[in-house]
Amino acid sequence: MAIFHRQVWAGLAIVVLIAGCRSVSTGTDAHTVVPVVRTALVYSGELVAPPLRFSGIVRASQRATLTFQVSGTLQERQVELGQLVQAGERLGRVYNPGLEPARDSARARLEELATQLQQAQREWERSRRLRERGVVSEQTLEQLAARRDALKASVATARAALSEAERLLAESYLIAPFAGRVEALLVERGEFVGAGQPVMRLSSPAGREVEIRVPAHLLGHVSVGQQLPIWTVHDRSRAAVTGTLMEIAQAGSVRGELHPLLIRLPAEQLTSGTPVEVGITPRIAAAKTVPLLALMKRPEGTAVLRVTDGLVESVPVTVQRMLGERVVVAAEALQGGDQVIYAGLTRVVAGDRVEVLR
Repeated sequence: MAIFHRQVWAGLAIVVLIAGCRSVSTGTDAHTVVPVVRTALVYSGELVAPPLRFSGIVRASQRATLTFQVSGTLQERQVELGQLVQAGERLGRVYNPGLEPARDSARARLEELATQLQQAQREWERSRRLRERGVVSEQTLEQLAARRDALKASVATARAALSEAERLLAESYLIAPFAGRVEALLVERGEFVGAGQPVMRLSSPAGREVEIRVPAHLLGHVSVGQQLPIWTVHDRSRAAVTGTLMEIAQAGSVRGELHPLLIRLPAEQLTSGTPVEVGITPRIAAAKTVPLLALMKRPEGTAVLRVTDGLVESVPVTVQRMLGERVVVAAEALQGGDQVIYAGLTRVVAGDRVEVLR
């Protein structure tokens, strides 16, 4: 009898346990958890993206790398690094042992031919008078005229040779083409300098400019005369100055090539050698953009999850370009003002009901 009572109590305990488990399971089904997500608006229409910044170095608008047109040894250098010079001031001289003798030889040759030409002219004048009396033949007079004309041509050639020799001698002197500051000395005294070899760099303090290089697709967002913001890299707290776009390079045929833009800076704002960033603000007409975080990679392609009345729907999109933290997309089913999920994507699928956290 005692054994029977123990079996009954054990059976009742099992029944109570099963009933309790069913009650818990029923309670869980009654309180299904709705996923919480965050959404963002789809923007449509003309888009003004945040400025894209491109790095550059401030430099002088007027600058020159000076060279000698003749080779020789740098014998004189009248300037030092950082010195201010005036236009036409002599900066240096190279010594070439063949320049002065070549000039003297050309000068002597010119004088010799000029003397012969004067003598030939006098002989022709005398022969012409004698020919009028019938003493000299016409043939002799023509020969004297031919010799005189040949000497005229020789004198012209000798004069050109002398001019060239004097010009080459003058090229042995380095002259400042404009007023400015010596910013680099590339050759020391006593060194051999080849023709066309850079000797020093000169820059004018009159103006400043900066050159940046941008992708080809941004050339449509800039125009000559456009005002662009410029920030200094060393002082982020400093307000941006405004530069004027002066030159735009034409698009080339090389894919991915960067194209230079030249921006003129305000006078006395930034010094040469200062690293800066130039801002370009892209504007896109009739563009749809979504947050970058809203994009999902699916086997069939890229998509976003749109929430309409609390219900999740998958919308396929085609990515066109990135603009900062947003992406320009093409999607006929997506309209401006739609809500797309950007946080909580991994917890939901199309067809789920969600709660949007504001």
